[in-house]
Amino acid sequence: MSTVVLLVFTGLGLGALYFLVASGLSLIFGLMDVLNFAHGALLSIGAYATWWAASGQLPGAGPGGAGFLLAVLFGTAVGTLAAVVLELAVIRPLYTRPREQILATVGVGLSVPALLSGVWGADARPFPGPEALSGTFGLLGARIPVNRLVLIAAALTVLIALKLFLSRTRHGLVVRAGVEDRAMVTALGIDVRKAFTLVFAIGGAAAALGGALGGLYFGSVDPGQGTSLLIFAFVVVVMGGMGSVAGAALASVGVGLVQQFANYYTAAGLGDLAVVVMLAALLLVKPSGLTGRLA
Repeated sequence: MSTVVLLVFTGLGLGALYFLVASGLSLIFGLMDVLNFAHGALLSIGAYATWWAASGQLPGAGPGGAGFLLAVLFGTAVGTLAAVVLELAVIRPLYTRPREQILATVGVGLSVPALLSGVWGADARPFPGPEALSGTFGLLGARIPVNRLVLIAAALTVLIALKLFLSRTRHGLVVRAGVEDRAMVTALGIDVRKAFTLVFAIGGAAAALGGALGGLYFGSVDPGQGTSLLIFAFVVVVMGGMGSVAGAALASVGVGLVQQFANYYTAAGLGDLAVVVMLAALLLVKPSGLTGRLA
């Protein structure tokens, strides 16, 4: 029983991390039809910025208490800024050229990890987190890492915030309308480009937050972390349904749990295969994904 409980919370924590990456990707890919292969690089930027700040390089930041919160905010802000720069400098000139768009984002996605390796080395760096988040608590005989709860709480907060943004705010409604009929929204005098930049900023913030908290989950940061997580983020987006934040949340939970249970009860590494099989089975039964709609 204790093993099952531990696997459930570990799977939920991993699923929460997938959702933080996939939520922004779902907005960008599902809403704006931009296949952003540089999204994982935004996670890496947020992770390294948080690691740099929490290591004492940023005044007031540190590995504990309010200092760590400041480090996370700094990492998220840096990732958000990187997303805005990416949209303005690379994506915006290529909105009508999807082939070049893919090549450009792939190039950015490869160059950022190379840059991080050149500056800080290719080896993983220990992540300085608060002592309070490095411990465990008891539940039904299992010792659950506290940082799993932090990831789950962050994912739930992002999910609620995105749902409210899309359904209750003017900018969210503009984004939804701009996706459906960009020409009509522009004719009404609304600058859709600014709304799309905002979507990129939100997506970058979620990915950078995932990178900042992913350091707690893995205990370290490395240049290729964002690239490996991006693969599963794409799986989550496709399984959940294009542009569906709620669908991405459901798919994240499923992927995280299946991966953890398969790795434990079969052989290490077969969890990835189990996720691929689950994706294929879902698409055969329901090609549009779990929800198949904007929600």
